[in-house]
Amino acid sequence: GVHRQILFTTVGWFVGYYLIKRTEYVHAKLDRELSEYVRQHPEDFKAAEKRRIGELLEDFYPVR
Repeated sequence: GVHRQILFTTVGWFVGYYLIKRTEYVHAKLDRELSEYVRQHPEDFKAAEKRRIGELLEDFYPVR
């Protein structure tokens, strides 16, 4: 009946809430570890030199 629908909805909401919080925690932990690694090893993550858009694209030759 209706009481089962309310029960399953409530249980589903709590399980979903827990799973969302768990995934947010795992991603935050990975982000923290990665940013700490980047901070400790700056020689591995040097900024790339700026290039103009013309250097990135190939020359255009129209096909007729």
